[in-house]
Amino acid sequence: MEKLWYRALLVGSATALLNACVAVPAVKPALSADLLIVGGTIVDGTGEDGYPADMAIKGDRIVFVGDALTSKISADETLNVSGMIVAPGFIDPHTHAGGDLDSDDARKRANLPFAFQGVTTVMVGNDGNGDTAVAAKAKKAADQGIGTNVTYMAGFGRIRKTVIGDENRAPTDAELGAMKAMMASAMCEGARGLSAGLYYTPQNFAKTEEVIALAKIAAKFGGYYDTHMRDESTYNIGLEGALREAMEIGKQSGTPLHIAHIKALGPAVWGHSAKMIGLIEQAQANGQKITADQYPWRASGTRISNALVPRWALDGGLSGLRKRLQDNVLRARIRSEMSQGLKRRGGAEALLFTGSLGQANVLTGITLAQYAADKSLHPLDAAIEILKKGDSRVASFNMKPSDINTFASRDWVVTGSDGSAGHPRKYASFPKAYRDFVQDKKFMSLAQFVRRSSGKTADILGLKDRGYLKAGMVADIVIFDPQKFTPVATYQNPRRLSKGVKHLLVNGVPVIADGKHTGALPGKPLLKESSC
Repeated sequence: MEKLWYRALLVGSATALLNACVAVPAVKPALSADLLIVGGTIVDGTGEDGYPADMAIKGDRIVFVGDALTSKISADETLNVSGMIVAPGFIDPHTHAGGDLDSDDARKRANLPFAFQGVTTVMVGNDGNGDTAVAAKAKKAADQGIGTNVTYMAGFGRIRKTVIGDENRAPTDAELGAMKAMMASAMCEGARGLSAGLYYTPQNFAKTEEVIALAKIAAKFGGYYDTHMRDESTYNIGLEGALREAMEIGKQSGTPLHIAHIKALGPAVWGHSAKMIGLIEQAQANGQKITADQYPWRASGTRISNALVPRWALDGGLSGLRKRLQDNVLRARIRSEMSQGLKRRGGAEALLFTGSLGQANVLTGITLAQYAADKSLHPLDAAIEILKKGDSRVASFNMKPSDINTFASRDWVVTGSDGSAGHPRKYASFPKAYRDFVQDKKFMSLAQFVRRSSGKTADILGLKDRGYLKAGMVADIVIFDPQKFTPVATYQNPRRLSKGVKHLLVNGVPVIADGKHTGALPGKPLLKESSC
């Protein structure tokens, strides 16, 4: 009897053990990745403080963020980035990089001025200059290969000029219909919205209602309205008037409003940043979506014609201006009104030449005051002589540091370069913002800087799978040394690459490795989804 009992006990124990073994889930195999990034501080784009963690990448996606050792992550390659910041690749919402990305020169298409700032995606088509042939642009970019991702805005100026030309008049009903059709086509092909530069000729000839008509098309497709406002100073309707117009366009069209390179330009409006913020935040409190981008430089970048010449004199473009300059009466009037433009810009000493256009043949790196003195001319007459032959790019020193800081402190303002030829902002805006706001003045945390350079911008542009570091997101990643991330470009030497970016991945592919360009061109055109 005892033996039978003992035997039954053994059988029962074995059965229980077998059942227990069946109930225990099988141990999951370790996750396999292409690249494992270890030892860095993750600053993920949400605005939350950084934390130590590892990150695994497979193909073009982030597949893991956490402790790789305890999670048994394996990878073909491991990159130790101890002491470095690992952040989402920066996104620049306002650039003039389209020409470089469209070039036959592979080095230009690499977009190195932006890559060495940590930028992995650029917006092109700003200030109303966006091509409506978005699909063709995107196909060329994909076929040729580009260094960073690119996304597109349809340009109000490009559309108006195509249909009406440079004339100072309203469109006919048929012409407005053609403009709206062009806008709809661009949105169908993947544009993210409508950009305008209402300060510039011939866009400045458009009435508010004309802009609203096209912005409504952008709204229909879920796009936004990006504006270089009609006035950032006291040129026409004034800074406050231009801001109210921009908000009205956004409100009437139903588009989120994004203000390009927000600023208070010139001594007459210095200190107006607080009032502008008050107007914007009241509208936000009433439910309107408003954001802005900003570059951290005291000098804007423009042309002599845009800085000084009254808008009416540019009817017909520069050729129209030159005809008027041949008339003594009109020339005297133009010169008189240019004096007001020069005053708004802070005088001839505040205009630094950064690149000749046409046959002007102006030396770069000197001011209008210096140029005029060399020619024994009054600065206004010197400017007119330049405009008779061509034009010149200028850095215009017309912003007050306190206004720059005041705008930067708002959580609806993101980093943007407005990067264009001849100005250091094309090469150094993101590291300069980091140095100025985080390292030197210390009124912004590292996490806030990263958010305003990545996640927040992705939200504005509608980039759903970029701008944040978490599993499932595209592996657009910048790894930089927080002590060495710094601008090198200056106004006198504007084409120097920034320093401090140790590694840069675009769609999971290294574009910068150990501080050096790899030659890879893995960027993609990022088109807005459309139901067309």
